[in-house]
Amino acid sequence: MSGSSRRSFLAGAGIAAAACATQPMFGWAGASQSPFKIGVITDEISQDFDHACSVISHDFGLHWAELRGMWKKSLHELDDSQLADVEKILEKHKLRVTDIASPLFKTDWPGAPQRHSKEKDFGSKETFKQQEELLERCIELAKRFKTNKVRCFDFWRLDNVAPYRAAINAKLASAAATCGKHKVLLVIENEFECNTATAREAVQTLAAVPSPSFAMNWDPGNAVMRGELDAFPVGWGLLPKERIKHCHVKNAIKGPDGKIVWSPVDKGYVDWTAQFRALKDVGYRQAVNLETHWRGGGTPEESTRISWAGMKKALEASGTW
Repeated sequence: MSGSSRRSFLAGAGIAAAACATQPMFGWAGASQSPFKIGVITDEISQDFDHACSVISHDFGLHWAELRGMWKKSLHELDDSQLADVEKILEKHKLRVTDIASPLFKTDWPGAPQRHSKEKDFGSKETFKQQEELLERCIELAKRFKTNKVRCFDFWRLDNVAPYRAAINAKLASAAATCGKHKVLLVIENEFECNTATAREAVQTLAAVPSPSFAMNWDPGNAVMRGELDAFPVGWGLLPKERIKHCHVKNAIKGPDGKIVWSPVDKGYVDWTAQFRALKDVGYRQAVNLETHWRGGGTPEESTRISWAGMKKALEASGTW
């Protein structure tokens, strides 16, 4: 078989396997019996929100969605009519919302060196001064979509965060206090482009902000992308498990040039079978949401389908499906 034929065959086989894996089980029993709320970030599939929800519900057999963006807008940018459409589509596909995946604090810290990749990296279009308004908006959205979690970040990464760390921690604590007044959890994601990127950094941030309204969105794939290749199991072992209230599922691997690149969920440094098992063993009962980021399937949807096939296998192998 020629090289090109073999590549075509393998690509076709991967997509075919993904298609088989995405067929709903009888009554979608697996997802219903899982200790986790298994979901997908909708715009990782498509900006067509109705289609994305159809894939999650009908093709994957899941009951949960994470809301970040749709129709080429962030959720918080939608007007009331569009938000009503989101509600109708969720109801149509019998999906519930795990959290509001906001871009809160994915912006520059004032007075620190600035960066300029906001659009590319799902950054906040709002300025630093507008973050309080964004927070209030996201709390409103959490209430509207019947979830108690708003995702945030730790500002764009600085080469030397030390001079600003205390002030940043105070900002995070203040935001958590605001959320607490509304019985909402502020969950900080370890994002590889931000100041809290790895498990080791998350340990420090969580210790500095001990608020009961401040928790973690654990993303081992992001930690790997920042160079923490032992994010699981070593990094995981350092984390205060009772503070983990959300989890993103993706993976990364070293490419031919030695750089870390996104990969399908079942191929990479993170052993998701073991990670799912570890989450279950510590009593974690929150969301595990697919956020593949990998685009090797050709389109966002096909890439997500392939990653979902790998994720589902890991859930089954870990006894959490």
